[in-house]
Amino acid sequence: MTIWRAFRTARGIMIAILGVSHVTFAQASCKTGASAETKEHRMKTLRIIAALAILTLALVPAGCGPTPKKDETKTAATGAGATSQLETILKRGTIKVGFDTFKPWAMKDKDGNYVGFEIDVARKIAEDMGVQVEFVPTKWSGIIPALLTGKFDVIIGGMTVTPQRNLKVNFSIPYEFSGMSIVADNTIAGGRTRLSDFDNPDTTIAVRLGTTAAEATKNFLPNAKKLFFDDESQTIQELLNGRVHALVASNPLPMTLAKEYADKLYLPLKDDFTREPISFAVRKGDLDYLNWLDNWVRVYMSKGWLQNRYHYWFFTHDWESQVQ
Repeated sequence: MTIWRAFRTARGIMIAILGVSHVTFAQASCKTGASAETKEHRMKTLRIIAALAILTLALVPAGCGPTPKKDETKTAATGAGATSQLETILKRGTIKVGFDTFKPWAMKDKDGNYVGFEIDVARKIAEDMGVQVEFVPTKWSGIIPALLTGKFDVIIGGMTVTPQRNLKVNFSIPYEFSGMSIVADNTIAGGRTRLSDFDNPDTTIAVRLGTTAAEATKNFLPNAKKLFFDDESQTIQELLNGRVHALVASNPLPMTLAKEYADKLYLPLKDDFTREPISFAVRKGDLDYLNWLDNWVRVYMSKGWLQNRYHYWFFTHDWESQVQ
């Protein structure tokens, strides 16, 4: 019911009450023998009825319309009125970061501590929040389910944005871009210089399960035989042992492997054959948290900090002494 309809309804009620009251009073007054005291009593009654009618007119619009559901009164900032994960992190004093290890995104140094591009990013985020960071290493194939069940607050692990992943989680704006490349065995794949040279049933490709590299391999090399592994180290070992012709992965891994094992491996392509956005992944329905992460990326992109860290880990060898 709209306010206008409520007003008209209340007005009708008031008129009806007053009309009936006036008629009753008039009839009573015309009766022979009505005393002055009786007339005064009836006048008081009429005034009370009028006051009630006016009160009805005032109250009906205020109460019109359906009562808002409890959820509708909650703030839209977090999607359902729940406490933002950002607030939870600040109260806890620790941000829990989900990731998987692969060079040079995240790996262990000689002392068993985690280092890498993503580790630097996670530590910087924690510093700016004024909290500690807790790293939660997780198998890549199960990392999104682990996020959704609350095992950590964010995935900072070189995760590429895909429509399928975005159905389950929300992504920040990209803080880096990654490209797919291929590194091949000199002996059994030597001489191939085009991606199409690897797209045949006689070629075997090693790729990590659950990654965009796996998806790219399916799309760009549909005819090749593909071996999927949970760990990146397994794909590398298959290539070094000569059991596969090539490995598909995000750079700089192919580039790093080709340099490290120059006598055995080579890069068939000069450039990456894809370009993909890398973003933080968080649970859905938390706009405050996502807004903070988006603006964090904007700030450190504008300052050049992200570019500096990326260049250090992906295009220099200064860090290699930490892990070898």
